[in-house]
Amino acid sequence: MKQSAECVAALSPLEHLPRTGSDPSIPEYLETTYWWAYLHPNAVRLFEREWLVNLILWGNFRKLRDLALNDLGDASDQKILQLACVYGDFTQQIANRMGKKATLDVIDVAPIQLDNLRSKLVPDARVRLHHQDSSHLQFPDASFDSTLLFFLLHEQPEAVRRATLAEAIRVTRPGGKVVIVDYHKPGWSNPLRYVMKVILVALEPFACDLWRKEISSYLQPRLVPRSIVKVCRFGGLYQKVVISV
Repeated sequence: MKQSAECVAALSPLEHLPRTGSDPSIPEYLETTYWWAYLHPNAVRLFEREWLVNLILWGNFRKLRDLALNDLGDASDQKILQLACVYGDFTQQIANRMGKKATLDVIDVAPIQLDNLRSKLVPDARVRLHHQDSSHLQFPDASFDSTLLFFLLHEQPEAVRRATLAEAIRVTRPGGKVVIVDYHKPGWSNPLRYVMKVILVALEPFACDLWRKEISSYLQPRLVPRSIVKVCRFGGLYQKVVISV
């Protein structure tokens, strides 16, 4: 697919590798670029409204949520990993699909996001929250059947994005899948193409990378999945990529 270089990330990705450690600190890129959306208490109170999340996604939140979750298939006994908390009922819907033997582990590098998610969940021993960085996961290899990344990669600088994808594949068992839903460069006929370009450049500069390159291009060369399947939705503005490990 021909890619455009219209969007350029504002900062070099190598400047944003997160700190290591068992108790991760907030990465610098998150503090400087996304404090207004994920770290400030007022941000959590503002964005934790499903109608607002739906508005941000141009009325597509539920469709995109289900697009990701439908790839779980039979979740009766799966071990599922969700990388990063999500505003709205994304995690609750995963839990609703799980059987008694299934488990769901959710990680986030921001304690305030974990606290917010905890407040939305009913007590359930199958669901566990972890303070971890997606680019330095603390789980053993092949720990999960399915790993979900819902609008995470566009918020990460290139080096962090590459590390996150490598970690997602590492902790997913052979025969399992990594399911990604995120932004994509819309087609020329999509009128939102021009609106979104302005929004992303102003507020989400790393998202421009996904307009220029395929998500598969951020996989490490040594990682050779069984298959990579991509589908686009809403005039190409969104994409789902399923990596079969």
